[in-house]
This record gives sequence, structure tokens and C-alpha cells, in this order.
Amino acid sequence: MGMMRSTNESKLTGFILLGFSDYPQLRKVLFVVILILYLLTIFGNTTIILVSRLESKLHTPMYFFLSHLSFLDICFTSSVIPQLLVNLWNPMKNITYSGCVVQLYVSLALGSTECVLLAVMSYDRYIAVCRPLHYTVLMHPHLCMALAYLAWLSGVVTTLVQSTLTLQLPFCGHRQVDHFICEVPVLIKLACVDTTFNEAELFVASIIFLIIPVSIILVSYGYIAQAVLRIKSVSGRKKVFGTCSSHLMVVIIFYGTIIFMYLQPAKSRPKDQGKFVSLFYTVVTPMLNPLIYTLRNKEVKRALKKVLGKILGINFT
Repeated sequence: MGMMRSTNESKLTGFILLGFSDYPQLRKVLFVVILILYLLTIFGNTTIILVSRLESKLHTPMYFFLSHLSFLDICFTSSVIPQLLVNLWNPMKNITYSGCVVQLYVSLALGSTECVLLAVMSYDRYIAVCRPLHYTVLMHPHLCMALAYLAWLSGVVTTLVQSTLTLQLPFCGHRQVDHFICEVPVLIKLACVDTTFNEAELFVASIIFLIIPVSIILVSYGYIAQAVLRIKSVSGRKKVFGTCSSHLMVVIIFYGTIIFMYLQPAKSRPKDQGKFVSLFYTVVTPMLNPLIYTLRNKEVKRALKKVLGKILGINFT
């Protein structure tokens, strides 16, 4: 009865997201930096979506998936950063139980979807480079839509399983979450019962959504590397490298930080280190994606100039 009462207490009163309470001197600096990065994320990813839709030359599978990635990043950061900004500004770092539940479900679903989508994008690059003559046949619109739906559906399914299992744990009145986000690993640490099953389930899910997609990406880029080495012209190699390097950079940044966070036992994860790593994939990576794709991609830069020229009535050529 006592345990049930304490568990209900957490559900009724919500949680306290401690965030960066140990670094009060960084609070204002973090608020300003994160706010700027968030605005850049919204602006950059919205630009990618609009340019991909408005410029007919970008109506290709690559930019179709890139638009989905940009939309994912906007939603993912919006599920995390507003609450983080409120907590950095306000000494009271409360989050309601329902708010924590929504954040947990939404952020995990979107993060898992992105893991699968990046693997799908690597397959698209493999077909484009290794089988260019069959590209339009193999990557037809129906397949692209099916792959995109697969990514979204897998994200929804995993969050229904992982988040629900995590929220079934009794927290026994423990309200202080030593993080800035309601995330599966930190909530498992909060539980007052044996969490071996939950940690095992989290590890299996991490293998499915991290190791398997990374393996697909590595195999795809292995074949791409072989194809690039067979290209005799320097300009041809540069073109292929420019197309693929942007996606590869995004993959390294995103998966590197996520793997660090999720492939360690929840209760042995370094406290402060985990927070700053989480900051990277929730705040920094979504902002970097549009920058990486636009600054390293001539097609996007040309399309952006063309669209801006139409809107502003200016010829940039």
C-alpha cells in the first residue's frame, strides 16, 4: 500500500527535472545558446522542406527523405527544447506527469524514426551510386513512400513498447529526475524495484534501432567506396563524394552520441556526461543537419537561390 501511495504521488505531482542545476553559472549562457540553436534549427529545417517542395529539380528520392528528416528534427527538438528553456529560465524545474509522458513518447518515437530513416537514406545513396542506370526504376515513388512509412511506423511501435514498460515501473515518490528530459534510461534509474527486464528490453531495442541501422549504413558505404574507387575522373569522384559525405557526417554525429547514451547500463551511466551528450543529439545535431546539407550541396544552394530569387524578385545568377 505504501509503495502504491508513493507511486501515485509521483504521478499526481509530476517530476523535477534537475537539468543543469549543478552548473548555476552556466544557466543564462545555456539559455541564450540553446534558444539561438533552436531558432536556427526551425529556420534551417523549414527552409530545406520548402526548397525541396518548391524546386522541381529537387523532387527526387534523396530530397524526399531529406524533407522527412528535416520535419523529424523540427518535431524532435520542439518536444524537448521549450521545456528545457523554461527550466533554465525558471528556478522551479517542475514538469507535470502528463507532460513527462508526452515528452517521453514523442521524443522516443521521433528519435527511433530518425534512426531508421538515416539507414533508408544510405540505401538510397547506395542505389544512386552503385546502380545509377536502374535508380529511377528501383527508387520509384511508391517504394519511397513505403520506406518512409516503415521508418515512422517503427518509431511509433518502439515507443509504445519502451515508454509503456518504463511508465509501469513504480517510482516510489522519487520525483527528482537528474536530467533535462524525460528519457527512458533516466526514468529507469528512478525506479525503486529491480529493473533488469527493462534494461534488457532497452538494450535489445538499442540493438535493433542503433546497431542494425548502423550496420546497413556501413555496408552501403562500403559498396559506395568501392564504386568511387572505380571512377577514373576526379570530377566524378568529387561529385559522388559531395553527395554522400553530407549524409555520412549526419550519421556519424547522430549515431555517435545516441550509441553512447543508450548502449550503456542505465545505472552505470555517467551523470553529467550523459546530460551533455543528450544536449548534443537533442539540440546541436538537428541544427547541423540543414547546414551540412546546404553548405556541402551545390544543388540545394542553387535551388535556394532560385526560390529566394522568385520570392524577392531578385536574380542571384
